[in-house]
Amino acid sequence: MPNKIVITGGPGSGKTTLISFLFEHGFQCQNEISRDVIIEAQKEGIDQLFLTDPILFSQKLMEGRLKQFNEINHFEKSYVFYDRGLPDITAYMDFTKVNYPDDFEKACHNYRYDTVFLLPPWKEIYKQDNERYESFEEAEKIHDCLLEGYEKYGYEVIEVPFGTLENRMKFITKTLAI
Repeated sequence: MPNKIVITGGPGSGKTTLISFLFEHGFQCQNEISRDVIIEAQKEGIDQLFLTDPILFSQKLMEGRLKQFNEINHFEKSYVFYDRGLPDITAYMDFTKVNYPDDFEKACHNYRYDTVFLLPPWKEIYKQDNERYESFEEAEKIHDCLLEGYEKYGYEVIEVPFGTLENRMKFITKTLAI
């Protein structure tokens, strides 16, 4: 079974770009699914499902991330990188102060990752778009919720310094000794 490595961070921290860069360099990766959930809801006429029905949005994320967690048995390499993990769901709910079902916390306790890397908010690269509606100040608060959220589930969170994609990848691979 490959080591499960989460790369997380608030909106606009560069995590999806970093995941793509890792993939381009031969690493196995599981992509973020929230944009897929958002776009699917928009096709059904719901502009922002997270704002309209945060529990339904989060349940859809939970289903998708559990599927990603469980489908890596066929992966051939020693490491798989996830663009966000299960605790991101409860961290975002904590950020918005929405109560969530106990099942969410149970999943976060029961489905464990091996290592968690957190990318800090990075003002120079931050951009808002149709799926990223948070301000930079909100992205900073989300970062804090992510850190607290992962620590709540017993993770030691490793912060990735700012830098080029290559330097960020080197930091991660050196930390993992790969």
